[in-house]
Amino acid sequence: MLSYRHAFHAGNHADVLKHFVLVQLLRYFNQKDKPYWVVDTHAGAGLYALQDDHAAKNAEYESGISRLWDRQDLPPALADYVALVKELNGKSANPKFYPGSPWLALRLMRDADRLRLFELHSTDVANLANTLARRFPSQNNRYAIGQFDGFAQLKSVLPPPPRRGLTLMDPSYEDKRDYLRTIMTLKEGLARFPTGTYAVWIPQIQRGDAKQLPEKLAKLHMKSWLHVSLTVAAPAEDGFGMHGSSMFIANPPWTLEATLKECMPVLQEALAQDDTACYSIDYHEAVAK
Repeated sequence: MLSYRHAFHAGNHADVLKHFVLVQLLRYFNQKDKPYWVVDTHAGAGLYALQDDHAAKNAEYESGISRLWDRQDLPPALADYVALVKELNGKSANPKFYPGSPWLALRLMRDADRLRLFELHSTDVANLANTLARRFPSQNNRYAIGQFDGFAQLKSVLPPPPRRGLTLMDPSYEDKRDYLRTIMTLKEGLARFPTGTYAVWIPQIQRGDAKQLPEKLAKLHMKSWLHVSLTVAAPAEDGFGMHGSSMFIANPPWTLEATLKECMPVLQEALAQDDTACYSIDYHEAVAK
């Protein structure tokens, strides 16, 4: 479906969790000198103006990134993520812009690393190209943008030449087929590139497919996996809306679990919308046979 526009939700609690985890993954990849690739299957527009009609309509960022903006007591990893968003905003006292995953990736990747971006929505593709050209004018050789179905195209870039890589899968799930396609795409990705790291964003909504997705992903063949979830409110009585989200990471860095254990209590406290807010962290390593 092409109706979904992430601009309506930019900077909300789900973006905070997703991008905080993404920053930690990129920081880990940067610890080794060997280059790597980042693949974003649903890249979006790359940058979102929080005062425009889309983002301002529901102002979801006010219960997301805005709640962390002036905090001086954040753990280092969370403070790092917030500092990157503030860097984009210059000296603004409040968030005016929110970065998408392509902006964060290019900001943190090194000269030898490469970024491959897929986005199907024609308007978002144009906005993405303009944003990256304007914000990173001398780095056009480090990324490529394709107006393609990211699920279908992932296999075209795996395994990446340096044999190090991070794939972010962030579909909207407006099309119910996205749940099955996420499972099958991760399965095929792991078969083609079993040592790669894959990060899958999952919404918490009152739909069986969403509730079952982490369990189904965990059954795929991989060396290890980590699932971190953040619930910010009780499910709505009318059955609509998103009350939290999670990230499923296949082959996560060994340092990630400890970082999340330090930061997730703070995120829960900061982003809670009622007293049902909670988080969970599940980590599993495959048993050698």
